Amino acid sequence: MGQLDGRVALVTGGASGIGKATVARFTEEGARVCVVDFDTEGGRAVADATGNMFVAADAGDPAQVDDAFAACEREFGGVDIAYLNAGIAIGQADITALSDEEYRRIMRVNVDGVVFGTRAAVRAMTRRGGGAIVATSSLAGIIPFPLDPVYDLTKHAVVGFVRSIAPTLAGSNITANTVNPGMTDTNILSDEQRKLLDSVDFPLIPPVQIADAVLEIVTTGRTGECWVCQPGRDPMPYRFHDVPGPGSGAAGRRPPGLQPR
Repeated sequence: MGQLDGRVALVTGGASGIGKATVARFTEEGARVCVVDFDTEGGRAVADATGNMFVAADAGDPAQVDDAFAACEREFGGVDIAYLNAGIAIGQADITALSDEEYRRIMRVNVDGVVFGTRAAVRAMTRRGGGAIVATSSLAGIIPFPLDPVYDLTKHAVVGFVRSIAPTLAGSNITANTVNPGMTDTNILSDEQRKLLDSVDFPLIPPVQIADAVLEIVTTGRTGECWVCQPGRDPMPYRFHDVPGPGSGAAGRRPPGLQPR
């Protein structure tokens, strides 16, 4: 028996890279998977190859995201796992050269896609009695990434959003975590980045390693964590340090869970 027998999963960005590998891994473990992607040809090919269903959708469009979840529920009876993986990079290091169009495009996929996907997932999982949400962030979600600072911004946003929403979902038996890969062998890497990595013999992570990490995350029952993936290492939750509390001269106490602006 597979670890996901009887479970239903929805994977955005499922046509290639990490999403494609995760669709295959979930299927191997017995899940029925709804493959969601803007790439109709690629997404349908992945679904056909794994015996699953495909739904064409733009992760940054809330109506299309809602429709994808609704289609998955109609076909498979519900959604137990949502892997919100769709993402892009723009490779723009020079903030003065950043166009409005580039900025809006990356924000709508990398940030809006996670927010809209989480909203739809929570609605579906509430009807199901619980579930597991994983969003793809990046090492760039917890460290600086000067080569693409707006990409870094979006991945920090995913980390902050998921860590903040996890406690509110616990009472509904829904877990929420991020997976934070290092440099992974996907088409999100530009030719320039690949040449740079090759020049220093830097190892790229195969997408299947991230798929294995996502499987581990959804089966642990843990929540509110960011799982770091690096070449040659097992995935592990990142340890965030607490911020300093009020000084001895501070008037009053800060309410639990609130941070200063």
